[in-house]
Amino acid sequence: MTPYLNVPTHTIVTPENKTFAYREIGAPSAVPVIGLIHLSGNLDNWDPSVIDGIAQEHRLILPDYQGVGGSGGKAATTIQDMAQEIREFIHALGLEKIDLFGFSMGGFVAQEVINQEPALIRRAILTGTGPRGGQGIRDVTRISDQSLAKALVTFTDIKTYLFFTRTPNGKHQAAQFLKRIKSRQTDRDRSIGWTAYRTQLKAINQWGSEKPIDFSKLDIPVLIANGDHDIMVPTKPNSYALDEAFTNSQLIIYPDAGHAGVFQFADDFVKQVNKFLS
Repeated sequence: MTPYLNVPTHTIVTPENKTFAYREIGAPSAVPVIGLIHLSGNLDNWDPSVIDGIAQEHRLILPDYQGVGGSGGKAATTIQDMAQEIREFIHALGLEKIDLFGFSMGGFVAQEVINQEPALIRRAILTGTGPRGGQGIRDVTRISDQSLAKALVTFTDIKTYLFFTRTPNGKHQAAQFLKRIKSRQTDRDRSIGWTAYRTQLKAINQWGSEKPIDFSKLDIPVLIANGDHDIMVPTKPNSYALDEAFTNSQLIIYPDAGHAGVFQFADDFVKQVNKFLS
């Protein structure tokens, strides 16, 4: 299998005339996994150790949102519109059933995809995320701006502060994670522009002020995972509230881990995901 660091970037134009950039990797499987990345993320922000691990047993398709990276158009102004555009991408690929893997904002988008078209989803993995209207989600802009200012002053990647704990172990894990996502040498994706980034932040802020989605009538199996100290989407109560929102869910909380706990504990997370999807 070609490792994620070397897989090519493809594009597809939907019937709605929207161009999506995406990468595809993994073993042939009847139901592919669609991966939805975090705020400001592009195709190079996926941890290759996690993607390669899941791809050993499953087919993954990882798109850029509209207005981000190699995709065309402008960034959607709401999480619901992002979900609609992702659904257009999925249907343009001719897929009738998928598994969803959403991280952070990608978990918000994934929930809206489930809400808009539940028949499309076989299983869902929601990580570093929380329910619509969840506690503290409206603070993402403030926390991101504070961390960005700190990152600029210290010449440090913002994800060091947002994604990991500030313990010695957390700092070490942050350095290892950043090394992994920066390993790709060719065909790197284009970084998000400032306008698209602020548009995504506004969409998150609005989503955080809306009423929760009622998932009580759905029996879709859902795997929820997070670190025990997520400062972006507070683990308590959000990860636990999300677990309660679904009737057929399981929850994993990783110790001494932050927003990117699933990447910090990549080996265990991959095992849990492959077992869940199988």
